[in-house]
Amino acid sequence: MEWLKYTIDYGIIGLLLVMSTVAVAIGIERYMLYRKINIQDFGDRQSLELELTGKLHLIASIGSNAPYIGLLGTVLGIMLTFYSMGKTGFMDTGTIMVGMALALKVTAVGLVVAIPAVTIYNLLLRRVKVLIMQWEISHG
Repeated sequence: MEWLKYTIDYGIIGLLLVMSTVAVAIGIERYMLYRKINIQDFGDRQSLELELTGKLHLIASIGSNAPYIGLLGTVLGIMLTFYSMGKTGFMDTGTIMVGMALALKVTAVGLVVAIPAVTIYNLLLRRVKVLIMQWEISHG
């Protein structure tokens, strides 16, 4: 079960860090697009909305799934702790604390990824709505 510790430390936390990087990168790309887009270049609302909402679903998916991936790491960390306790046949507080710390670390990383992703998504979605309203005002 030692492999499980490395899976939690490097696999799940690594996946969460990649997800965070992707969410922030898409957020920056979308923000830059919204700053330079000319809404007058679009003849209809649907094409404008398609351009503005592209890739936003990825940020939303990352924000909503990161806590679950963190929870998966928590469950695996607790399983590892119970396995270690059962294998040794006695309850060593050091083993328990190390396992619980590993589990809680993954939970924290999941939340650290989710909170900014959801915030970025909401800020960008608000900007999309403003741009679409501006287009509707200018096009009657």
